[in-house]
Amino acid sequence: MAEPKALPRLTILGSLNMDLVSYVNHHPLPGETMTATKFVTSPGGKGANQAVACAKLSRASDLSSATAVVAMAGAVGGDGQGMVLRDSMSSYGVDIEGVVVRKGMNTGIAVIVVDEPTGQNRIILSPEANYDLHAEDFRSIPGPRPDLLIMQLEIPLVVVLQALKTAKASGIPVLLNPAPAQELPADVYEGLDHLVVNETEASILSGLPESELETREGLDRVGGRFIERGVKNVIITLGGRGVYYCTKANKSDLVSAISTSVVDTTAAGDTFVGSYALSIVDKEREFDIDEAIARANRASAITVSREGAQVSIPWKNELKG
Repeated sequence: MAEPKALPRLTILGSLNMDLVSYVNHHPLPGETMTATKFVTSPGGKGANQAVACAKLSRASDLSSATAVVAMAGAVGGDGQGMVLRDSMSSYGVDIEGVVVRKGMNTGIAVIVVDEPTGQNRIILSPEANYDLHAEDFRSIPGPRPDLLIMQLEIPLVVVLQALKTAKASGIPVLLNPAPAQELPADVYEGLDHLVVNETEASILSGLPESELETREGLDRVGGRFIERGVKNVIITLGGRGVYYCTKANKSDLVSAISTSVVDTTAAGDTFVGSYALSIVDKEREFDIDEAIARANRASAITVSREGAQVSIPWKNELKG
């Protein structure tokens, strides 16, 4: 009898925040005081959201039939919110052994304002314990060797750079979602397996105006900048316009978005990353970027049709195809 195949492992190194979300009729103007139509508090943070996306999209809602092991690395404060974040992630099937508790510090906070008519949001971050991670702690990647390391930029850049250096030296593939965008050293891009950016991030990091992204030719120029720097696969999410991609193998396309009723876009990008990442590590089929983007689009379309961050991300048994 053949030995069962070990499940692929994804490690997410990033932020964990408590989201304080106000829903309004329109985003406030400078100096304007508004009354929210609704206020909710929920677990979030790009790192945590992407970990939860990987977990929920790889198992049923009762945590059965898992197709991947998902581990989170990061930091929370020694407060009640930190406990809520850790418990919440565990409830979705995420391994939280790599989430350290910083006693005497506050857990990260994200103040989010959602424009109800469009579902678009604006976010202000207070990193708190997220910024108490240290580069020297990532001279090795926490836990067993992962099949993919996923990172964002809501934790100190020096930590991301060290973890990236460690992963490259160990031959561990990396997916980088550089949000919020900031200037990165040239060697970050050299040999980077997957770069996932939105329009603003693509413009800032490429050095080209955001208006370039309005045409297919402009998208090719922006994507080409990253390919020239050494990135193997470039993904640019374009909201309602869809997703553009280009690869080192000279493949590119603009994939249309799936039409849906938009309620809240808060975790849309994180859902996309989670689904795309699962396609990368899928041992049952060869990675196909077109199929990966199609699945990620379907998952994200469900997320934006619901309120909230992690709670809005679908489970594997909610997906079709």
